[in-house]
Amino acid sequence: MQERFLRDTIYSYFSYVKDRIAEKVHSTIDEKGEITYEEIERVVFNIIKEQSERWAKTKNIPSIAESFNKTILDKYGNTVNEAIKEVFEELPISKRHSNQLKKIAASLFSKFPEDIEREGISGVVIAGFGKKDTFPSLKSFDLEGIVNNKLKYKEYTSTKIGFETTASIIPFAQSEMVATFMEGVDPFYRGMEESYLSEIFSKYAKIVANSVNHYNDEDKGRLEKKLLMMGEKMFEDHRERLQDYRQEKYIDPVTAVVSILPKDELAAMAESFVNLTSFKRRVTTETETVAGPIDVAVISKGDGFVWIKRKHYFKAELNPQFFTNYYQEG
Repeated sequence: MQERFLRDTIYSYFSYVKDRIAEKVHSTIDEKGEITYEEIERVVFNIIKEQSERWAKTKNIPSIAESFNKTILDKYGNTVNEAIKEVFEELPISKRHSNQLKKIAASLFSKFPEDIEREGISGVVIAGFGKKDTFPSLKSFDLEGIVNNKLKYKEYTSTKIGFETTASIIPFAQSEMVATFMEGVDPFYRGMEESYLSEIFSKYAKIVANSVNHYNDEDKGRLEKKLLMMGEKMFEDHRERLQDYRQEKYIDPVTAVVSILPKDELAAMAESFVNLTSFKRRVTTETETVAGPIDVAVISKGDGFVWIKRKHYFKAELNPQFFTNYYQEG
């Protein structure tokens, strides 16, 4: 299973790199009407170099030694070579490119570059109280897979309740509906708005600079650069002000109430968040990845782990012996 995971991961990422090359080649053909072999070589060189630098600048996760990468190439070198040959086919892959791709292949199982999103990641959340803890804490981890008996994982988020942080609401997986409720705006809409505003500030600087007729090209360039710097500062100020407003008007009032809610209402609130996400999936064309019935549990210092709602694959009233055996002591 580990070897299958390694093979599938390498082929998948190499296919992604090949698709990036194909997109650039096709855009060049659309622009010029043709593309030369030398231009294809340049495209291959630039994209593989870019990918290689992204992975090279990232260190291995703390639990995996730097020597692990060499171990992977020594043990699974034939698989990597086959992947390079089968995926990139007739593309001009030099020995230098091949070495870069091999290093990328090894890094796939030891690194988490911040600017590269990966699919197939699962997670685990650990929450509750230690023996000496007065308040609860939470840690969550992203898990990607195991190769050569080494688990690739990273800490996703963590929080610790105390006198400074009295409450926290943390969604996992499909989190957009919880984020919308907590912040008053859909996160995807907010991301689109910020991206569009950033583009406007960038284009506006060039339009203004070019509209000044009595400036020469050098003066226009300086003006554009100055306007860009001012635009970036204004855009960042815009983001910070809106973030402060969301924090003050939406997030803080809810978390303040959560910190004093009784346990049964906390459980109902958590269930409502999941139901909200489930309802959104049900009334849209998105894949219905969240649906009822919903398991709900409460962890408290005094009572420990307590089920509030729990679904079974059988009817509880028809199987009393299951619960008798499950809860018996000894």
